[in-house]
Amino acid sequence: MTPTRRTILAAPLLAAPFLAAWPARAQWAPSRSIRLVVGFTPAGTTDIAARILSERLTQRLGQSVVVENRPGAGGNVGADTVAKAEPDGHTLLMQTVSSGAINYGLYGARMPIRPEDLAAVGLLLRVPNAIFVANAVPANTLAELVALLRARPGQLNIGSSGVGTSLHMTGELLKLATGVDITHVPFRGAGPMLQEMIAGRIEVGVDNLPSVIGHLREGRLRPLAVTTATRSSALPQVPTTAEAGFPAVEATAWFGVQAPARTPAAIIERLGAEVNAAVADPATWARLADLGGMKPDLQPDGGTNPAAFDAFIRAEIAKWGEVVRRSGASVEG
Repeated sequence: MTPTRRTILAAPLLAAPFLAAWPARAQWAPSRSIRLVVGFTPAGTTDIAARILSERLTQRLGQSVVVENRPGAGGNVGADTVAKAEPDGHTLLMQTVSSGAINYGLYGARMPIRPEDLAAVGLLLRVPNAIFVANAVPANTLAELVALLRARPGQLNIGSSGVGTSLHMTGELLKLATGVDITHVPFRGAGPMLQEMIAGRIEVGVDNLPSVIGHLREGRLRPLAVTTATRSSALPQVPTTAEAGFPAVEATAWFGVQAPARTPAAIIERLGAEVNAAVADPATWARLADLGGMKPDLQPDGGTNPAAFDAFIRAEIAKWGEVVRRSGASVEG
């Protein structure tokens, strides 16, 4: 046998250990920093959740994940930005119930994107909404607030972080359930709305628990109820809307990650695994839970994956489309 022949026969044997150690499919990794787009102003729940996640992803992916605020149109500006980005894993969206579900019914043909323009990566957390009042408002319970609104129809305002948000829809559910007349005042984010409430210029507010919880705990605003079926462990003394006598006023906000459509499956798979790892990480989850966050619960272990998140979004679009139809809500607020 010639040396060349021996080399050729030996080559597979020499390569075998190397090939056995090589993964069946190389795992995607980012080649530069990642933009995590938030469709709302800083200091709101979407921004807070994005910054907690960005720290975790930066550690895990080996590239910086930078939060970029692109507020406007109830989150539509940020969603549209990501939908039009290159599908290479380097531009992601911190999606919300607003631009991810409610706005499709609210904006109709004016919606700049369609559900198929974005690819689901993973649901990060769900949170209660809180209904609260400025300290000067003479109401200590939700029932007392409803009685006050009935006595003063059209005279009080209810603030939210924008048209089409779950906060706006929570106010609409309250109107449907009670027949009260209260004027919706949308802001460009939670921060400006909360400042106006603390100053006493807005009487009633609805916000995701994470962005208002500090003001509620420190007494700058007075909580009346949370909008989930069970009380929040972050504010256990605050009753649910059902306990307060208004079970129809139930709404859960959610926050997850999406990528541009046509993003390769290998990239979605890696990013989805990282979002799920963030949910499973005790240190990361402790920060989210302290703000009132609840687990995604899209898998038996409480976690998430891209396919389950995609199915969840489609169900949410149908659910909130019906709420928009029943309430008669419009983009004018």
